[in-house]
Amino acid sequence: MSAKPAARIVTFFLVTLALSAALLAQSTPRESLLILSKQDHTVAIVDPTTLKVVAKIPVGNDPHEVIASSDGNTAYVSNYGGGAYNTLTVVDVALQAPLATIDLGALRGPHGLDFVGGKVWFTAEAAKAIGSYDPGSSKVDWILGTGQNRTHMIYVSSDAKRIITTNVSSGTVSIIESSGTRLSNAAANAAPSGPPREDWNETVVKVGNGSEGFDVSPDRKEIWVANAQDGTISIIDSAGKKVVQTLIANVGGANRLKFTPDGKLVFVSSLGNSDLAIIDAATRKEVKRVKLGRGAAGIQMQPDGVRAYVACTPDDYVAIIDLKTLEVTGRIEAGKQPDGLAWAVR
Repeated sequence: MSAKPAARIVTFFLVTLALSAALLAQSTPRESLLILSKQDHTVAIVDPTTLKVVAKIPVGNDPHEVIASSDGNTAYVSNYGGGAYNTLTVVDVALQAPLATIDLGALRGPHGLDFVGGKVWFTAEAAKAIGSYDPGSSKVDWILGTGQNRTHMIYVSSDAKRIITTNVSSGTVSIIESSGTRLSNAAANAAPSGPPREDWNETVVKVGNGSEGFDVSPDRKEIWVANAQDGTISIIDSAGKKVVQTLIANVGGANRLKFTPDGKLVFVSSLGNSDLAIIDAATRKEVKRVKLGRGAAGIQMQPDGVRAYVACTPDDYVAIIDLKTLEVTGRIEAGKQPDGLAWAVR
């Protein structure tokens, strides 16, 4: 073999190796942090090991919340627009590509999202309703009206028998539960050939004004709700479905509230000021205020309890907080006006 062909083979091998390494470096990791950019209209896939953005995917107008499927392969994004839009955008996390746009019809203003039982559960703020979308049939297969104003965030229990929403303008929380009763087709006014329909009961709990961000404690015993207009936190006994304590927490402009994975601390972000409030869940006392630029929105806890991620929307970055020291240890720049965050495990 002459020197020139041998050199060409070596060059080809090195180029191929470099391209393979580059592709590998940009591949979606098994666990990913998903970050929405409201202004850029993208979702970023972030490697939580390197804290680097590996891809950005277009997701349509005014994306606000994102949720990953149980297998971590797919993400769903709500296109909110304050009621101007009525779509969910579907993204392939593994292939780093948009898949489809789901038209929700009259269910305008989709916002809060959850993924349970193989379905996407969502709020439709302008329609005062919640619903579920079945990826298998590519249809919205269930809708329920809340009768409340600005039904915004949503939580669905693992068995899909209890749904909790906050209703911002009504200052309420809806606790919606399966009655365990299956209505006959005649009673439900359904087509005779259709499946029987389940009956649901709704308990509306009055909390503070501007109830938006909320979370259910890991032991499922309490529901904590941040009231943006009052600057308070309402604590609801989950079984009794009533407020048992109101904390004068000074969290005006509160946007999101999240428990740490161990249930010991509660993080409350605020778009109204620069402080992230951290509260001891047992004592109900504030343990720290963390400065975060000009304000913050979405919060995502790393499942292993090592870090929290907080979207500093006005300052165009996501703050990284060490859950042991409760100190900011870095930032991720994943696009302008970051907001909704999610965790995907493939």
